[in-house]
Amino acid sequence: MTKRTLKRPEVLAPAGTLEKLKTAIHYGADAVYIGGDAYGLRSRAGNFSFEEMEEGVQFAKKYGAKVYVAANMVTHEGNEEGAGEFFKKLRDIGISAVIISDPALIEICASEAPGLEIHLSTQASATNAETLNFWKNEGLERVVLAREVSMEELAEIRRNTDVQIEAFIHGAMCISYSGRCTLSNHMSMRDANRGGCSQSCRWKYELFDMPFAQEHRSLTENGDVTEEFSMSAVDMSMIEHIPDLIENGVDSLKIEGRMKSIHYVSTVSNVYKAAVDSYISDPDNYVCKQEWIDELWKVAQRELASGFYYQVPTENEQLFGPRRKIPVYKFIGEVLSYDETSKIATIRQRNHFRVGDEIEFYGPNFHHFEQTITEMKNDEGESIDRAPNPMMIITMPVAQPVKPGDMIRKKKD
Repeated sequence: MTKRTLKRPEVLAPAGTLEKLKTAIHYGADAVYIGGDAYGLRSRAGNFSFEEMEEGVQFAKKYGAKVYVAANMVTHEGNEEGAGEFFKKLRDIGISAVIISDPALIEICASEAPGLEIHLSTQASATNAETLNFWKNEGLERVVLAREVSMEELAEIRRNTDVQIEAFIHGAMCISYSGRCTLSNHMSMRDANRGGCSQSCRWKYELFDMPFAQEHRSLTENGDVTEEFSMSAVDMSMIEHIPDLIENGVDSLKIEGRMKSIHYVSTVSNVYKAAVDSYISDPDNYVCKQEWIDELWKVAQRELASGFYYQVPTENEQLFGPRRKIPVYKFIGEVLSYDETSKIATIRQRNHFRVGDEIEFYGPNFHHFEQTITEMKNDEGESIDRAPNPMMIITMPVAQPVKPGDMIRKKKD
């Protein structure tokens, strides 16, 4: 029997800071996307200076990984000033591609920074092959599909274009079409399409039966509605559908979350790297492992669903009704070093923990184990029963060998 040869898609992870960039790549990401100090949609993320970008690119090269920069804002008059020099600098630093939605920025990048690859942002709402071919003819190498595209549509798009396809596979979903929303503009004077979204859709709202009457009843306060009104979607998770994505020719599997923690970035990168490698190595005998699904729930903030891929989302894919209880894990530390003779690990604390806690160590390639903390010492060698201070250095005996960069979490009390 001839073994099938499939093209391996890249696992593309978010990196809101230099630390997250290094973490994502260390845990298996083939590429990361970051933001610069301008032209992006995440003004509250830890956006990169040129010096940090350069360090990130050099780190990525050691692992054969790529760094992309999101410059996907909607440009009003004057917003494009300086963009040409910005793109030239990215090209010269070694950034592999920029992610853009605005045609003006695309034209500026193409004309003033030739050689810098351009990817069309999901903000441009590309939902059909004709659109992808249009942008290919404009010189773009890749298109990030709108999150509203179904798997059936994705397959049809792939049959009718050879431009690279990038598709979201995990993370937050926007309630508006491809992120084109002005709720934040109206409700908090923060422009969602120029980097300032305040996520108004995730707020809770009271519901009234007669909002224009002099006297009206709050349906939430009177118990007619069991919870406050929300416009918020659950998060996406495509871990159980990796074969469909690969078989339909997706070139890049994109994880959302530039503002998420290194706990999230490391865990999700680790999981999807394992799933992709497993399917590519033996597609005919592939099984989605329950441990991958369980792992993703450890960093889930909301319920998970498959978005628009297999159906138009219903109220079950919205944050309505009783919540499923999500197991909440807390990231508590990272391994700095390990002494094989003494079996002692040196750890940098990130959240409070104490002797007696049940903790879990995890690292790249799914190295996991659990243990109870039996003893700890501070950096002066004194025995302590808890580690309450941020970033304090402690040592402890560990049940199995660990490596620098391995992380520690525990289930919240």
